[in-house]
Amino acid sequence: MPNIKSAKKRVKVNATKAAANKARKSNLKTILKNADNAVDNKEEAIKVAIKRVDQACAKGLMHKNKAARKKSQLAKKLNAVG
Repeated sequence: MPNIKSAKKRVKVNATKAAANKARKSNLKTILKNADNAVDNKEEAIKVAIKRVDQACAKGLMHKNKAARKKSQLAKKLNAVG
C-alpha cells in the first residue's frame, strides 16, 4: 500500500479508469460480435461498428493499426453484403 497521499489517490483513480476502460472494451466487443452475427440490418450494424472502432481508437482503447485493420475487415463484410 502506498503511504504518500498522492500515491493513494493515483491508486483510486487508476482503479476507476481501469473499470471504465473495461466496460468500454466489453461494449465494443459486443458491438463487433453483433455486426458479425447480424442477419437483418447487417449494413447498419457494420456502420455502427465502424463508428465505434473509430471512437475507441480516439479514446486510446485500441491501437490505430488495429483499428484500421478492424475497419478494413468490417468494410469487406459490408461490400460482400451489398
